[in-house]
Amino acid sequence: MTLDVSIKINDGIVLATDSATTFSQGPNGEVVHVYKNANKVFHLHKQLPVGIFTFGAANIGDASIGTLIKDYRRTITENDDVKIDTNEYTVEQLARGFNEFIISKYHNCYKQVKPALGFQIAGYGSHKDYPEIWEISLPDSGSKPNPWLRQGEKETGSSWRGQPEAMVRLIKGFAPELPSILKICGIDDNTVGKVMGFLTQNLEVPMVVPAMPIQDAIDLAEFYIQTTKKYIRFSPGAQTVGGPIEIAAITKHEGFKWIKRKLYFDKKYNE
Repeated sequence: MTLDVSIKINDGIVLATDSATTFSQGPNGEVVHVYKNANKVFHLHKQLPVGIFTFGAANIGDASIGTLIKDYRRTITENDDVKIDTNEYTVEQLARGFNEFIISKYHNCYKQVKPALGFQIAGYGSHKDYPEIWEISLPDSGSKPNPWLRQGEKETGSSWRGQPEAMVRLIKGFAPELPSILKICGIDDNTVGKVMGFLTQNLEVPMVVPAMPIQDAIDLAEFYIQTTKKYIRFSPGAQTVGGPIEIAAITKHEGFKWIKRKLYFDKKYNE
């Protein structure tokens, strides 16, 4: 499992993830091992202010998701047939191009049981003053998945993928399972909807402010990941959120910048 967080404010976008990747086996999906050095955040095109994070499956067949993202990056940088015009492009164009690339790998590899896999692609299109976030989810009810606009240019706020319980409890004030529990208690769907709406209106803490500085958005994203790591650490079960935290910020003038990043090699030997 994982926790991936995006925070979108007026001045840019912050992408943050943990580094855990979980391997399961057996009919009930028992966790057999958790590695804590997976890469989940990437600069999608080295010349453009666009990033991507991944959640769900850690690989497609023998290839890691990180390797496949870098394969796509090389393709749109070097292949003249699909090379991105760095002066005229949209985030949607990048999302749709990546979608076509990844689903061909995905469907060729998985014929029957298809593991969950998703991406958020975030950043600025050419000549755009505000960023946007597009999301891809595989599989998509057996149909061909299409990228969808998670947050448009004028929308702000936070979104998360992976294990949300700690964040939902923190921000919304109740456990994600509450609607199901209310239904088990015999409360009808209409009343459950009203109760949840009332609780959200009165308990939710608005932590993201559209005009907040990018550094505060970075600090908030790290707080979300760190809180979830500690919550999972002391909860029963496998520690499926953990390892180093990676953070990238994308702004109009500075572009894609790493804030926290782990490397498997030492920089002094690989300048």
